Amino acid sequence: EAERLEKERTEQEERERLEAKVKVGAFSVWLYFPFKNSHQWEHYTDCNGSPDPMIPQEINTFMSLWREKRNEDIKLVMENGKHVLMLIEKLEYQLLDMPVLELCEKEVVQYQDSIMELRSLLHQKYNEATEDLLKKASTFADSDSGNMEVLIRDENVTFCIWANLKKNPRYINGFDLPKLLAMCDVAIRILHTHYDHVSPLRRIPTLTLKVEPPENKELLTVLYDVKEEREQEQKNDEEDRLSPQKETHLEEPPKPGETKTERRKLSLLHMDNDREEQMADEDTVDLRQYTPVGGVYHVDALKLPPQARHIKGWTMVELLEEGLETYPYPPETEDTEDDSSQPIGLTVKLLDSVIYFEEPLVARWHSEGKLWRIDGITDVKYKMKDKEVYFKMAAFYTITLLQDAHLNMPYQSWELRPNGTDEALLTVLTAFTEVQIQIKVNQCMLASVTIPEESQETELLSHLRGKWMTPLGLTIALKTAGINIFPAEYSHKYVSVNKKLPATELAAYQQIALVASAFAFGWSKWNLECGEDRVIFKVSEHLKEGPVQDEDWSLYMFNSQRAQRLRITEHSEAFSEDLAERTEFHSTLFHMIKDFATEAAVEKVKCTHYLFIDAVFQLLFAIRVLTYS
Repeated sequence: EAERLEKERTEQEERERLEAKVKVGAFSVWLYFPFKNSHQWEHYTDCNGSPDPMIPQEINTFMSLWREKRNEDIKLVMENGKHVLMLIEKLEYQLLDMPVLELCEKEVVQYQDSIMELRSLLHQKYNEATEDLLKKASTFADSDSGNMEVLIRDENVTFCIWANLKKNPRYINGFDLPKLLAMCDVAIRILHTHYDHVSPLRRIPTLTLKVEPPENKELLTVLYDVKEEREQEQKNDEEDRLSPQKETHLEEPPKPGETKTERRKLSLLHMDNDREEQMADEDTVDLRQYTPVGGVYHVDALKLPPQARHIKGWTMVELLEEGLETYPYPPETEDTEDDSSQPIGLTVKLLDSVIYFEEPLVARWHSEGKLWRIDGITDVKYKMKDKEVYFKMAAFYTITLLQDAHLNMPYQSWELRPNGTDEALLTVLTAFTEVQIQIKVNQCMLASVTIPEESQETELLSHLRGKWMTPLGLTIALKTAGINIFPAEYSHKYVSVNKKLPATELAAYQQIALVASAFAFGWSKWNLECGEDRVIFKVSEHLKEGPVQDEDWSLYMFNSQRAQRLRITEHSEAFSEDLAERTEFHSTLFHMIKDFATEAAVEKVKCTHYLFIDAVFQLLFAIRVLTYS
């Protein structure tokens, strides 16, 4: 017993000596790369005559000129639509990529207004082109059915237009039309936009990636604006401010005399703000839990306009002031026959550019409530192998298919491995798929997507594989393709989370990014056991190509202020935070790793391109491997 007590005393003295040593030399290092708005320079070098969507005068002039043009061919409208989609994309990227502190509220409103006006103008042009086609419906009459059947498509949109010229219900293909409509001057348009211009705009995130160098040697904080705060937390604001661990959890209202910057120094990740949108009933789709994939299907019944007549070499068309009109269905009168309220049956083909991990939820747009609903949709039948979905509608609706936004969370494991000079490979394994992302300097690329259940390898998302883009661009592209491994600020409400202190998680991603050019990192089961204020991951020096061998991994623990190498391994029976033999505490992960690194590895870290470090940090921050694995 005396020997045991003496050993514990010696170990405690050694621990206190190491802690005192690291406190003396403690400091926190993070290379902050200031956001530089290169948009104007890129726009200047493009020199293609396109308006700058960030300048109100230019974008307003562009929209006014296009709005005045009439009788444009459908192909020309679709070609101009590509340009409009590019302008919308630039505005959306500007809102998402620029830190809030560099984007004033006036600019946010301006960009969002421009996006909404561009959306509206594009759909207006689609309607005008549809009207122009329907005026010449007889020229598109099918030789067998006698009805107009037109299919026009490009990579962004698909037009399916059917006009009832013969009034014969036997000649209807692709959808189930009620008998009442089969005998009327009606046209059915299915406009499938591969994008979603119907759902509300993305809310500007309260968190940004902009990190200011700390004023002291304590916690790093992320700056963001607080727009909604709860009054009940005023009671504990003083206690929260004085607690070092609670500093990152403050959600108190601004106090008199408090500066704007001080109000922004709040929590990084764990936000418990109340939902902005309260679900009205069980038929309303929660867009925080589900996300539209595969675009939007605008299904409309339209009144067939007067047809063009050819008389003595002249083509005469009766022009209606109303323009394109919808055909009311179900009829508003009450004395119609029973079959007048028959549902409309429709079969939609799923896009090959989207992965559906489960049967999608079919919903309709409710224009008054500005939300998606599932009522009015019946008899849904799935043929997932054929990538088809059949359903019936009580009326003509705007339809979308939705997928659970969190079905790939939490992740089963992850690994970040160097793969050359300023290159790395990030692998995320989920319950449904394995995603590999290649990083090269400041660009990212989808390297592979595999589904374990598939008996043979398929070219999944071939339109994305091999295409280099920014971390933000890849994030948006993968979400659009049905692969969401990017938690939002509310995702913890729907997913079991390995909760960590925001400052600890943020600092860990920063430290990993700094040395990712020469060291591999991976998931550890002990990260679940070490508490909220610490993270644990596997580390291995890796200067060669290929996977990391199991025996080469070591375990490191980090708490934003101190790093240490652990004695336990991934296969140990119990968790212990004892230090590995002949090791010390260090204030940063880089100095901790230097104790065991070769000169070649250290030199490679020192020569790493700063854009590569930033790209790795952005991806780790977006995927949040330490809390969602």
